Amino acid sequence: MLDGALLFLVTPADINPLAGDTTDSVATESAAQLTKALAERREQSSPRYLLIAAALCAAATLLLALVLRGLSMLQRWTGKRLARGISRHLGRVKVKNVRVLDAEHYLRFARHCVNLLSLALRLVAVYLWVAFVMGKVPYSRSWGERLQDYLIAVVTDVVQGFLNALPGLLLVAVIVVIARLVILTLGSIFQRVESGELQAGWLDRDTAVPTRRIANVVIWLFALAMAYPYLPGAQTAAFQGLSVLVGLMVSIGASSIVGQGASGLILMYSRSLRKGEYVRVGDAEGTVVELGMFETRLRTGLGEEVTLPNAWVLSNTSKNYSRAYPGTGFVLDTTVTIGYDTPWRQVHALLELAAHRTEDIASSPKPYVMQAALSDFYPEYRLVAYATVETPRQRAEVLNRLHQQIIDVFNEYEVQITSPHFVQEPASSHVIPKEEWHRAPAMAKASDPAPPAVSDA
Repeated sequence: MLDGALLFLVTPADINPLAGDTTDSVATESAAQLTKALAERREQSSPRYLLIAAALCAAATLLLALVLRGLSMLQRWTGKRLARGISRHLGRVKVKNVRVLDAEHYLRFARHCVNLLSLALRLVAVYLWVAFVMGKVPYSRSWGERLQDYLIAVVTDVVQGFLNALPGLLLVAVIVVIARLVILTLGSIFQRVESGELQAGWLDRDTAVPTRRIANVVIWLFALAMAYPYLPGAQTAAFQGLSVLVGLMVSIGASSIVGQGASGLILMYSRSLRKGEYVRVGDAEGTVVELGMFETRLRTGLGEEVTLPNAWVLSNTSKNYSRAYPGTGFVLDTTVTIGYDTPWRQVHALLELAAHRTEDIASSPKPYVMQAALSDFYPEYRLVAYATVETPRQRAEVLNRLHQQIIDVFNEYEVQITSPHFVQEPASSHVIPKEEWHRAPAMAKASDPAPPAVSDA
């Protein structure tokens, strides 16, 4: 009722019994809202209230100007401090007394961050000023209250979201800490195996490094799978769609990378190649300087570095010259082709003599010669010796000196290093009589057949 006039009625149809409302409570709340509306209506016509509201709005405007001025000064001061701090700290980052980081890029990024933060604070200050001023003016009070309620709702949602995500973030932090602790523990074990202090069956120095890498990847993947449900936004459609997209890109685009990595693991665990060994893979020959997950690098005797994909290495035949005999050094070999008119025993003796005269070729194991092939016009002789050097450059030099000695020895005993080819029958037979089988420097052995006796008749 208002001055005896009926304004409205509250009937049982106007209440919500499920919420616990009654006709009396709804009527009381409605009367309170009406009283507030009438009080605000009276304030709109009160000169005293309007003067107070104008004074408060003027004070809020002055405070806004001071805040904006202070933010501008703080922005300039922060920019100068950041410039000095970034230049000083980045100047200390050096590799072999050479600066590796340019301060101007980081300084520009820091200034952009400061400008964006200052702009955000200015917008918040203006927003608060508008909400306060509109709330004090009776004609726009409803709009001001809506702005204030919206700001409070946003802040409340942010705080509530942070508090709701805090337990999940704590669990993620615990999972990360446990995974890191496990990795450090396994790392110390693998380091001892790699250094030779610890023997663990199949795990040795060659397989310790790849096993450690595989263990690290598996642990981090397991930790990610455990922590994923607790990450903020993990259940949203955007996060799930991004996960599907990343998985699809990895599965389609990384097939060759996975193949190379699998080949690298096979090479490491099969121990067919080791760092420091002298090998030949296909046409590439040199010392293994790195056996990586995706590629193998060789250093040749000419100083070249050859990079071989692990899948290609695995699909080709490899020769390891460093495992013929225990100890340092490796096997080297060379091939010559001499005509059938030269006794093979003499060729053997000449090649062995050349190896004996070559520096850095070991006398034990003793160099030996094999007939590698019997071609149509000449036999192929392969000299196999053991060099005591360790680097590919030294091996190339030893092989060079060996070739020089072979040329000198064959010239010394007047044996031509030729590979004859015939287009017609030779004028004389190239069959060697038995009495000439042991031409110098070859020496007859007890097991060799004696030359036939020549009768006086």
